[in-house]
Amino acid sequence: MSTRTANRLVLSAPQKGILLMLGASFFFALMSAISKWLSKDFHIVQLVFFRNIIGVLFIGGSILQRPMIQKGGKLGLLIFRGVVGTLSLYLLFYAIKTLGLGRASTYQYTYPIFLAFLSWLFLGEKLSTKEWIAILLGFGGILFVFQPDLSMSLRNHIIGLGNALLTAVAYLAIRQLGQVYDTRAIVLSFMLSGIVLPIFSMIIGTYFPHEGLDFLIGTFKWPSSLAQWLGFLALGITAMIGQIMMTQSFTFDKAGRIAAVGYSNILFALFFGLWLGEAVPTIPMMIGMVLIIGGGLLVSLSKDKTKNKPATNTQIFTND
Repeated sequence: MSTRTANRLVLSAPQKGILLMLGASFFFALMSAISKWLSKDFHIVQLVFFRNIIGVLFIGGSILQRPMIQKGGKLGLLIFRGVVGTLSLYLLFYAIKTLGLGRASTYQYTYPIFLAFLSWLFLGEKLSTKEWIAILLGFGGILFVFQPDLSMSLRNHIIGLGNALLTAVAYLAIRQLGQVYDTRAIVLSFMLSGIVLPIFSMIIGTYFPHEGLDFLIGTFKWPSSLAQWLGFLALGITAMIGQIMMTQSFTFDKAGRIAAVGYSNILFALFFGLWLGEAVPTIPMMIGMVLIIGGGLLVSLSKDKTKNKPATNTQIFTND
């Protein structure tokens, strides 16, 4: 291979960041598709349980190899972040099961809109004109996507949006925790919560079932085939690969530009949804997706102008 050809194959840092985020978006969408397939036979709380086991093993191994160095001191907030992140994952898997991959993923990626609004409301952060426009675009998009029909109840749409809201709340907690905790401790709190809470949910669901709380409590069922066991294994592996690639992507370029690429998750989710037999999105839904993506891009890129350096790893794990 000539020197000129070799040079052409060398990617710049921004290109590496974009490719890594595209890969992360693909694996997160694949994880969602696997959860959709498994949810036909298993309750969503069981999916959350298996989704986090591999992550805990990976993070635990990392901590054993390289011990954490941190100040700590905000244990309550750390636990809160874990619980909120787990609940947001409950709502995400439930939305995927009831609303479909495309609509659920679109709702999920409204979290930057909610984050900007909550930061202004509770933390007193000033929002630029572009960010206010982004918030209006995002909520306008929600109105287009938020169209209950006979097969999708109003309740399920609210649960889908609840995932985005809880993700935004979790991200607010991460901002505070990142100052005193190792990133791995923050992620581990989420994944451990994602194992402990489902255990309680399945115990309660077994002895005190409640149909109205089927998005929070359920029952455990042993996989009956090799395909199902492999499905649960793939659920955890794809989530972990997506998490790793997303973490790495933010080290190569500005957070806003990389986060903007993350919206490709919606397109991947649409593809997998069609592959699994879901209906083609309606025109109003497509308009809503465009508005939500546009609002998210405005938020991400406007933040880029105020932060001229790549995000640290404490800003990464928001895809709960």
